[in-house]
Amino acid sequence: MQYKNPESVLVVIFCSSTQRCLMLQRQDDANFWQSVTGSLELGETPYQAALREVNEETSIDIKKDNYLLIDTKQIVEFEIFPQFKHRYAPNVITNREHWFYLSLPHEITPILTEHLDYQWLSYDKAAEITASWNNRQAIESINDIHCI
Repeated sequence: MQYKNPESVLVVIFCSSTQRCLMLQRQDDANFWQSVTGSLELGETPYQAALREVNEETSIDIKKDNYLLIDTKQIVEFEIFPQFKHRYAPNVITNREHWFYLSLPHEITPILTEHLDYQWLSYDKAAEITASWNNRQAIESINDIHCI
């Protein structure tokens, strides 16, 4: 079995003109809403992983569309949710996560490949519906980095 790397990225996608962010509904847990997230692949930098994960999960090509991907240089460590621990090697209980923000000039309709549904929500509502404290904290921090 190929275990997940316990190092990942979190990319909060937000629209600067509407002050809303994109939330995605997980396929494996329909009650779980989150921003774009995913593990780093072998030899991949967090920035490269963020570009790849956004494209895989939403079909947004950040470089081609000349969007601004902001590397906050913030790293958090969190305990892996019990329902997802089976994806990691035995005895792995925490994940190291790198935070990014993707600023869009307008809300887009993502092409979903890994999620059931999406919503554009106010920052407050998006932070409210995510079960992940780190995702909540990243959403609540948008205005701290928002300089666009």
